[in-house]
Amino acid sequence: MRVETLPQAAGARRGAPSWTAAGVTLPTAHGRHLVALDIDGTLLHHDGTLSPVVADAVTAARAAGHEIVIATGRSLVAARPVAESLGMTEGYVVASNGAVLAELDPAAPDGARVLRTHTFDPAPALAVLRDSWPDARVAVEEVGLGFKVSAEFDPGELDGTVRVVDWAELVAGPATRVTFRSPSGTAQDFLDLVERVGLTGVNYAVGFTAWLDIAGEGVSKASGLERVRRWERIPRRRTVAVGDQRNDCEMLAWAACGVAMGNAPDEVKAVAKLVTGHVLADGVADVLRALPPACSGSCCA
Repeated sequence: MRVETLPQAAGARRGAPSWTAAGVTLPTAHGRHLVALDIDGTLLHHDGTLSPVVADAVTAARAAGHEIVIATGRSLVAARPVAESLGMTEGYVVASNGAVLAELDPAAPDGARVLRTHTFDPAPALAVLRDSWPDARVAVEEVGLGFKVSAEFDPGELDGTVRVVDWAELVAGPATRVTFRSPSGTAQDFLDLVERVGLTGVNYAVGFTAWLDIAGEGVSKASGLERVRRWERIPRRRTVAVGDQRNDCEMLAWAACGVAMGNAPDEVKAVAKLVTGHVLADGVADVLRALPPACSGSCCA
């Protein structure tokens, strides 16, 4: 796989090498794979564009017989258009960092069926976070619809129907995912914040910016993918995951071959077994081209 021109010491720990050889194959067993792909910073550039090289690589991997699964922090509403742009009308989506599992289905309303959701009570976590950052906004996901929010988010940050509600309505009832966002802070600010306030009883991840996603305890992309793996009866030894951010760490550790993007922070690369190229260099396409054959019959046992 191609890699960005960074020295390995700056990108990966020992045991998570950058692959540079052409024509290599991933160190997983031959046969049909479950391949989990993050969206932003992995499939899509940070400006939201999709490289034709990546789209073609996804199409080829699916045609070869591999199970491509979109695994994203995005809501299902925001993930579906990406699946469509990849030509995926069937298959699974692990959305909202594992809290929502859906199956793409062209016959279903909006092109997908929700198979399972995992909810939690957002009130305790939001009580801890409330007033912890001056200009923070809160969004609580409404599956398949959009979000209820404490204040308007910047254009393009949320998809679907967005409703501004009072605090009582915001924290009322179970939620799949909560987002705590500041337009003025940084990712490091939020890493420091969660360390200071102490979030317990939930799973959380800080994104590329001052963006904190919160889900129920034990819920992650990895937990959602494990359920899909069991549904599809794919051996764990034939699982691959590719991602670039902190919310990908669990799934990179879960997969038989977790691959970090070249643009990932060092802490994410440290979890991965391999490091591929930067998103701008179509690093995820290199991973897909390196999948072992999805053979049939006895060789896939």
